[in-house]
Amino acid sequence: MKAMILAAGLGTRLRPLTDSRPKALVEVAGRTLLEITLERLRSFGIHEVIINVHHFADMILDYLKTKDNFGMRIEVSREEVLLDTGGGLKRAAWFFRQGSDPFILHNVDVISTIDLQRMVQFHTENQALATLALQDRKTSRPLLFDEQLRLCGWKTEIVRSSPYLQALAFSGVHVISARLLPMMTEEGVFSIIHSYLRLSALGENILAFRSDEYYWRDLGRPENVAQAEQDLKAGIIS
Repeated sequence: MKAMILAAGLGTRLRPLTDSRPKALVEVAGRTLLEITLERLRSFGIHEVIINVHHFADMILDYLKTKDNFGMRIEVSREEVLLDTGGGLKRAAWFFRQGSDPFILHNVDVISTIDLQRMVQFHTENQALATLALQDRKTSRPLLFDEQLRLCGWKTEIVRSSPYLQALAFSGVHVISARLLPMMTEEGVFSIIHSYLRLSALGENILAFRSDEYYWRDLGRPENVAQAEQDLKAGIIS
């Protein structure tokens, strides 16, 4: 199995921590966000990863070189212009054209204990095009799902009618079937959520994997990084 880590963002919410480094190299308890994400993927048997880079890109390349790529095969997808999640994945699609299917797409600025093996199993058993880790928590950008956990909308936009809709918060972790890649007809800069909504409207299975039982934290703000550091030191996560 392969994975992609989304690490190209400017990390504006993390300032001043990202004034002189990319968000991927912000540290939590002495470990960078990139190291935490890579080691987590490796713990699930993933050894081939592509990382998209933009902000302070050379610092990430130098860091990986000094760490000998953490003993993994790591490719880098440079973005001269930030392409967002969908555009970034589309640019890196070549990496997934050969090899295992499905693959993981993981934000670099989230930390969790979500069981990726269970998530992949759920994805495979339900023959999903994409599976997203979702939790029941407050968010300003909820995704809407029906009783069968199929994606039906985003915020107030409904693309698949259902008498029952539940609003859930996305956790920045996806399992994606490689057959999605040629179906991404959007061009340039775009969010992968737009692709998901369009394809769900066409009847494709974009599913929610409920991950309420797992630890999860968005590390997009300095105060969240500080809290995650306390949680690591307390042994709540490892």
